[in-house]
Amino acid sequence: MIEFKGVTKKYGEDAAVIDFSLTAPSGKLTVLMGLSGFGKTTLLRMVSKLVQPTSGSVLIDGNDIADLDSVTLRRSIGYVMQEVGLLPHKSVLENVTLIANIAGQTKDQALKNARELLDLVGIDESFQDRFPDQLSGGQQQRVGVARALAIKPNILLMDEPFGAVDPIVREELQDELIRIQKRLSLTIILVTHDRYEAIKLANQLVVLSEGAKIEQAGPPKELIEKPANKFVQKLLGL
Repeated sequence: MIEFKGVTKKYGEDAAVIDFSLTAPSGKLTVLMGLSGFGKTTLLRMVSKLVQPTSGSVLIDGNDIADLDSVTLRRSIGYVMQEVGLLPHKSVLENVTLIANIAGQTKDQALKNARELLDLVGIDESFQDRFPDQLSGGQQQRVGVARALAIKPNILLMDEPFGAVDPIVREELQDELIRIQKRLSLTIILVTHDRYEAIKLANQLVVLSEGAKIEQAGPPKELIEKPANKFVQKLLGL
């Protein structure tokens, strides 16, 4: 479980996040939805201590992450971004194995884990010796998900993960994520500005306005049937 308690983040006089409180339940997929500049990525980066809150706290399973070692924390959390960032000079298999090695797995364990994860995300064995530039955008993103899972995390953070692929591939990747989340019971926080993606993926959908103000949070069906205000209606296209 991830808890934000009265979190504020200021950059000089400008506040990206103002007094934000939310619980992302264990084993569920929470989607933060809002326009660019509304603090979504800032919140995501707080979970892994890549951004330090100006005030307030972030807790994981009741533990304040301010008290946790940053390196140890980051090695326990999977992170998937829009820009996959695969190492171009290493094969698909090597990209995933490397992360497993960093997480402390033996060479044999890392290799076995990498092959299983690539199979899980739909990368056939015949593609595993290829280099990233020999893959499609969708395939690269699948490898990115496998790489994030290589550390065997309980938490997965995803920042516009499917924004750079075409609509058909995007839908396939969304379906894949739903399947993986159910199989592994991951706690996921995903950032998007796409209402269709948000509604499809979320167990808990959180609509944010400027300063990461929560306009409404709950199951997507609840927001669609009973939007809290015109802002929520507009953002969800109702």
